[in-house]
Amino acid sequence: MSSVPRSPQYRITLFYGPETVDDNPPRHSCIFNVKKRSWKSGVQVVVEVTNAQLATLNLVTEFEPWMGTVLARVPVEEQTDYASRARDLFIQGICSLKLDLAIDRGLAQENQPLSATELVEELGSAVPHKIEFLRTHILSELDLAV
Repeated sequence: MSSVPRSPQYRITLFYGPETVDDNPPRHSCIFNVKKRSWKSGVQVVVEVTNAQLATLNLVTEFEPWMGTVLARVPVEEQTDYASRARDLFIQGICSLKLDLAIDRGLAQENQPLSATELVEELGSAVPHKIEFLRTHILSELDLAV
């Protein structure tokens, strides 16, 4: 007898982002629609990360050197576009991981911000374990072979 696979408890969709927020500190935000199976409707969560956090996570994941290797397979005239899109996907991926941490901690059924100052240490601890996930996601979205 086989078991029926469990449905994910949440359905998460990127609504918009990354958006640059020129404030102090400079940061990026992504807006996600989040719907829990038991909720009648979903909520929007604005997830922020500072440029400094992104710079640190860029180093941790070795994103720039890795992306350089990936871009070497792309025609020279298309590399700038791919690099720009990859950077956006990296930010989206980091915001998505931060949202996952917030969901693990418990998410109220209301529109809410997840500020750049929240879950900083937790995100820093989680990202090194999610490097392959981030890379695979970026390659898939760029439609480049893994």
